Amino acid sequence: MANGDALRVQTQPTMVFIGVTTGKSAMMQVFPHWSDVWGLGARLVGYDAPLHAPPEIYRAIVEHIKRDPMTCGGLVTTHKIDLLSACHDLFDELDPNAQLLGEVSSISKRSGRLIGHAKDPISSGLSWEAFIPADHFAVHEADVLCFGGGGAAGAISVYLSNATGRGRPRRCIIVDINQERLDHIQRTHAQLALPLNFEYILNAEASRNDELMASLPRGSVIVNATGMGKDRPGSPISDAAVFPEHGYVWELNYRGELNFLHQARAQVQARRLTVEDGWVYFLHGWAQVVAEVFDARLTPGVFMRLDAAASAVRG
Repeated sequence: MANGDALRVQTQPTMVFIGVTTGKSAMMQVFPHWSDVWGLGARLVGYDAPLHAPPEIYRAIVEHIKRDPMTCGGLVTTHKIDLLSACHDLFDELDPNAQLLGEVSSISKRSGRLIGHAKDPISSGLSWEAFIPADHFAVHEADVLCFGGGGAAGAISVYLSNATGRGRPRRCIIVDINQERLDHIQRTHAQLALPLNFEYILNAEASRNDELMASLPRGSVIVNATGMGKDRPGSPISDAAVFPEHGYVWELNYRGELNFLHQARAQVQARRLTVEDGWVYFLHGWAQVVAEVFDARLTPGVFMRLDAAASAVRG
């Protein structure tokens, strides 16, 4: 854990990574290569906080980012909603997605102003488009089932609500174990100009999630946005669950036990599934935030170079 380092006055351009187990992230090894690609001469330091940390922990790191001239900004993972709730008054500006979702994934500074962005609708959309065909919902009258109703689910649902040109799912079902999170995402959806047909289900039982998945039509998309298999053990479904035929399965994590990912891969042939882990999502999420923090140019060509550098480290 590098919390002490993250709170020191920095002597070179620095970006802070606020998460739960930052030292285990591939980005700690990838970032120096990305710094070279962009010519940043920058370093990345991790700041680990427990899930739903006390507000003073979030305020300490955000206040440090704001006052230290060489700390250029930060990326926030698991704590996106809690951090903004604790530090709303410290930001001088929030982008429209941050205001809509009530979260920040990117902290940057411009002319002494602290700015919060929610980049996930952009990065989740780019990742979605990388593996789900553009005409999928025009061909299949299918649903989206998202396990987890936190920040990642909110971002994906905002992207889907705006994806009119690509076809839209028949309905989007959000399942979470926490009623407050479901209430929060429902309030977000109420603000959308083109809301999907959303359903919200409070449930903590894997057997009930199995039933929900079994009821999906052919070609449906199932997303694990719970953090289970990474930040906490387990999977939202049991080993007896059956995925919809010709379904698309998206595990948002790329590291950890990844139980849900393994369950899906075991049915790839039998159910003709397309299965994606969180690696491309990870790359897009980081690329969007690093570009914002350092005011760096991000083009498709630059992203290809970043992808190659990261994949070489991953092996």
